[in-house]
Amino acid sequence: MSELGHLEAVTFDATHTLLLCPELGAQYAAVLSRHGIAVDVRDVETAIPRVWRELACSAAPSSDRFANHSHHPRGARGFWRRYIERICEVVGAPRPSPFAAAELFDRFAHPDAWQIAPGAEIMLTDLRSRGLKLAVISNWDQRLPLLLDRIGLAYLFDTVAVSSIVGVEKPHPRIFETTLAALGVAAENALHVGDSRREDLEGAQGAGMHALLLAPSGNGDIEALADLPDFLFGRELPGG
Repeated sequence: MSELGHLEAVTFDATHTLLLCPELGAQYAAVLSRHGIAVDVRDVETAIPRVWRELACSAAPSSDRFANHSHHPRGARGFWRRYIERICEVVGAPRPSPFAAAELFDRFAHPDAWQIAPGAEIMLTDLRSRGLKLAVISNWDQRLPLLLDRIGLAYLFDTVAVSSIVGVEKPHPRIFETTLAALGVAAENALHVGDSRREDLEGAQGAGMHALLLAPSGNGDIEALADLPDFLFGRELPGG
């Protein structure tokens, strides 16, 4: 415990860390099917990460992809409309209507599209009981705070920082610094946990924080969020 006496706050990534999205390709395919477009679920699952990276690269450097992409103005809604259009292009499907994009945008603002990561709520409650401040730092749009409320996790966090509001994405240090300022905690007294080596691990360490990589494969610091309290208390923090 003495090694962690300086720890005052823990921050978390959202998607693939706190929140899981089971059968993502199937969810996209189901919505497209309702709008008259048949796609193969496996093709969609392959296209999703490719298009995500592609549109990230099309945004201006040091900015948020949702507000600063080059297609379809209207912020996050425009980004996600272009996102589903590009997925359909990649898999060879017809261009979806704006109504299909609108349905997908609304769907992922509701809890039934998501799962809370196993053990996450118990882990967060444990950390709060130890007097730690908690926050979310995520490359997300403005729906995330509402989603966290609807899914029943918002009450556990002192603040939620999303890139579309802050104006920059991880690994940019400003999104971490904004969160630390809201918490009133110095970087060296905070730990960030996420699943991306570049955005979460390197981003947080670049801002002067400690950081842990979450990797169910075993190639990170922890394999599950449920392991975090046991990992922290009694071990030296890496990074920072």
